[in-house]
Amino acid sequence: MTQGFSPHMRVAFGPALPVGTAGLGEYLDVWLRSYVPSEEALARLSGASPASLAPVRAWYVPEREASLGAALTIATYEVVVEGGVGLEKGLTGSLSAIIAGGVLAVEHKGKRKVFELASALPKEPVVSTIEGRAVVEMAVRIGEHGSLRPEALVTAALAHAAEDGRVVSVTRTGLLVEADDGSWCDPL
Repeated sequence: MTQGFSPHMRVAFGPALPVGTAGLGEYLDVWLRSYVPSEEALARLSGASPASLAPVRAWYVPEREASLGAALTIATYEVVVEGGVGLEKGLTGSLSAIIAGGVLAVEHKGKRKVFELASALPKEPVVSTIEGRAVVEMAVRIGEHGSLRPEALVTAALAHAAEDGRVVSVTRTGLLVEADDGSWCDPL
C-alpha cells in the first residue's frame, strides 16, 4: 500500500494498449508488504478478479530489475482485415513495398510522425487467410518514444494496393523482451 492521505495498492501495468486494441497476455507489477508465495498471491489475485481479467501466472522479480515499461520492447499483433478476393496477395505485396520504401508517415490527432520501418518492425509482417479474412501478424518495437500502430501500417498497405478492405480488429497477442543479440523472449 502507498502511504499518505489516500493509501491504495501499489500496482504498475505494462505498456498501454492503443485505443480500440484488444490484449492477450498483458503484464502488471504488484508490490507486496510481505512475502507471500507466488502461487498463493496468484490464487488471491485470481479470486479478486473478474474471470476474463484474472491473472494466469505470478512470479517474483528482484527489486532492482527494470520495470515492465522499460523491459518489454517488442509487441506482437494480429490485425484482421475484411475485403475482396485476393486480399492476402495484395496486402503481402503492398506491405513489402511500403517496408522497402523505408519510412511511413502517419497522421494521428493532428500530428505527423514518421517511422523508420527498419527499426520499428523487427521482422516482416506475415499475411494469411483465415475464414475468408486476411490476417496480418506483425511485431512492433515499443518504447518511450512511441511505436507504430499496426493498423496504420495495414491501412497504408490497403491504400497502396488500392484494395477494397478494412481493418476489423487489432489484438496485441504478446509482449516480449528483445535481447542484445536481437532475439526475443518471454520476460519470465
